[in-house]
Amino acid sequence: MTLMVLGLPGTAERHTARVTELLQSWASEGRRWVGNPHSWRIVALPISSPHLPVLATQQSHWALWVDDDLEAFRRGYRLLKQIDEQGGPRRLIAVHPPGVGRQGLLTNLQYVAEAYFGIELLVLAR
Repeated sequence: MTLMVLGLPGTAERHTARVTELLQSWASEGRRWVGNPHSWRIVALPISSPHLPVLATQQSHWALWVDDDLEAFRRGYRLLKQIDEQGGPRRLIAVHPPGVGRQGLLTNLQYVAEAYFGIELLVLAR
C-alpha cells in the first residue's frame, strides 16, 4: 500500500524512515490496520506539486507530517490551507515524531482542519 505524505521536511528519505517508525509503533500498540509497517510504500509529496489534485483522486491513503517544534502548529495550519486551496485530499492521518501527544498541537490542528477547511484529520496519538 502507498501512503502519500505531505509536509515532510528536509531529505525525504530520512523522514520517510520516521514515518515507517511511527507505523511500527502503531503496529506494536495493536493497530491491526497497519499490518506490516515495512510493506507500506511511503511517498513524500511536496505541497507545491502540480500533481496534487490528480493524486488526491487516485490515492486513498494520505498523511500530514506534523513536527514537534514550536512552529509546528503554524506550519500545519499553512499546509492544511494549501491542501484546501490546491484541491488536495479531504482525509489525512496525522503522522508525527513518537511521543507527540493528542493534547494541544494535534487536537488543535484536527479542529482547524475540520472547522476551517472541511478536512478530516485523523489523530491516533494518545
